[in-house]
Amino acid sequence: MNTEKVTNHIVNWLKDYAVKAGVKGFVIGISGGIDSAVTSTLCAKTGLELLCLEMPIHQAPTQVNRAMNHIEWLQHNFSNVGFSQVNLTPVFDSLVDAFPQVENEEARFLSLANTRARLRMTSLYYFAALKGLLVAGTGNKVEDFGVGFFTKYGDGGVDLSPIADLMKSEVYAIAEHLGINQEIRTAAPTDGLWGDDRTDEDQLGASYNELEWAMKAIEEEETDNLSKRQEKVLEIYSKLHAANKHKMVPIPVCEIPENLKVS
Repeated sequence: MNTEKVTNHIVNWLKDYAVKAGVKGFVIGISGGIDSAVTSTLCAKTGLELLCLEMPIHQAPTQVNRAMNHIEWLQHNFSNVGFSQVNLTPVFDSLVDAFPQVENEEARFLSLANTRARLRMTSLYYFAALKGLLVAGTGNKVEDFGVGFFTKYGDGGVDLSPIADLMKSEVYAIAEHLGINQEIRTAAPTDGLWGDDRTDEDQLGASYNELEWAMKAIEEEETDNLSKRQEKVLEIYSKLHAANKHKMVPIPVCEIPENLKVS
């Protein structure tokens, strides 16, 4: 990959899209992770307005610190970057208190993790409407089209996806090219939705490098003579892809036959 040319292509694409849409710029949630760091920097490089939101919900201090350090770095390097912190912890806690108790604690825990992402999406669109901005998505190709590792109508609820055609390894390459903080580039990827220190790999059962391999192996039909670990990774990838397919395709519409519409 020609990192510089890809970077310039994305920046030009972002600027062209925003100008044609008649908006002032972008709003993005900063998590302290590599994807939001790269996406926000690409948005900043357009020269258009960029509003960075930091939206903690019982967030680990290390994640908050990385996010704040990145925002400070952006503001030091780009004059078009604004910042707002929205503490969603009280809102989340109030919503949890309003929900009825359930017996299935595992299902409840997962539902509440996704609720966090949807609260952040709601906040992003509040500011987007208020200031005439587009919500920039931070999903990469493996997450968005491989294993579906995002929350439907949460972090998947965006106006445009600048890095969704990049593998995770390519995102890291661009991060290095852009000079993203080392602490972000070396941090273990995490969605930060659980209130603990679990990583993406803990949840997925495979690393992003392994999942990239599986995605390419299936696309290129190179699935013979595999090691036991490769077979396991392929199984993990295939199960996740099938289970999350509904996130990657358009919403099903019940099409009514014309003869039924005739009275």
